[in-house]
Amino acid sequence: MAHLGVEAARGNSSGSTVGAGEEPGRSPNADCAVQGKQVQSRRVVSALLPEAWLGLRRVVAARQRGAAATAEAEAMAERERERRSECGDGKQRCRSINPRRRTMLGGRPLFVLFGSSIVQYSFSNGGWGAALADIYARKADIILRGYIGWNTRRALQVMDKVFPKDAPVQPSLVIVYFGGNDSIAAHPSGLGPHVPIDEYIINMRKIAEHLKSLSEKTRVIFLSCPPLNEEMLRNSISSSILSEIVRTNETCRLYSDACVSLCKEMDLKVVDLWNAMQKREDWMTACFTDGLHLSEEGSKIVVEEIMKVLKEADWDPCLHWKVMPTEFAEDSPYDLVSSSGQSTVNPSEWTIHRTIPWD
Repeated sequence: MAHLGVEAARGNSSGSTVGAGEEPGRSPNADCAVQGKQVQSRRVVSALLPEAWLGLRRVVAARQRGAAATAEAEAMAERERERRSECGDGKQRCRSINPRRRTMLGGRPLFVLFGSSIVQYSFSNGGWGAALADIYARKADIILRGYIGWNTRRALQVMDKVFPKDAPVQPSLVIVYFGGNDSIAAHPSGLGPHVPIDEYIINMRKIAEHLKSLSEKTRVIFLSCPPLNEEMLRNSISSSILSEIVRTNETCRLYSDACVSLCKEMDLKVVDLWNAMQKREDWMTACFTDGLHLSEEGSKIVVEEIMKVLKEADWDPCLHWKVMPTEFAEDSPYDLVSSSGQSTVNPSEWTIHRTIPWD
């Protein structure tokens, strides 16, 4: 006890009081300094917490936006892959029609018009393609595959894309026109659409063979070169953009005859446009818009000749419009009400809107 008292006295005499929980030899001032720093740190942390929380929220939001952007980019990439699978990579022409889109419109037969500008323009100026679309309304879908300026070489380059052999639905009829551009005189440079007549015949044969191989029910009609009005053509194409284009009615005849002969050899249906148009006395002025491309009157001749082929062809099924079934032609109480007011009248087969009573 005396020992303890002495130690306590010594501690008191030095001015150092050691309290409970305190380290011997540590001054109270040092403890106060530490406590002050701790308080100050807590205040700093308290001040920084809201900003840190805000920063954390910003990081989370940025990550969410990044994830959403990634998902959208992946969706866009998938849509682009689907588009390319249908229509090529943007540098190529349309490969084929999306099978889902081909079948979702129903089971109508497909008629494809394939050729150069006389086909591409066939829905303009009362054209023959538009007339066929009207004649076959609710009976067949007329699909246009026309390419201005093309010759048989370019046609062969895209046959597998325009008419893929593995398509789930094949056309019932393909009407083909090439030859006018092939018959243009050769350019000294070697450029241009000219194709020698022997090669033209070979190319047309390849086109026919490809189309016939699509299915047993795919029918083919070739259109031969129509005549042309040379003077009207010269006056209509004078341009500083193009070099001189030499086309004559005689070369059109040669290529037309070659097409007709090939079709007879291959047992293909053909419309001899060169002779058919010249049966009309005023053909040179009535049948063209520019001496070459067809006017409404010229297109009427094309339709008449195609209708003759379709009517006379011994095909099963028959593709003449009067024989083919009309889609959704059954009677309905929602049809037009008859004059008696007791029944309805089915207008599905009406053709009273046509100015030409096509046979």
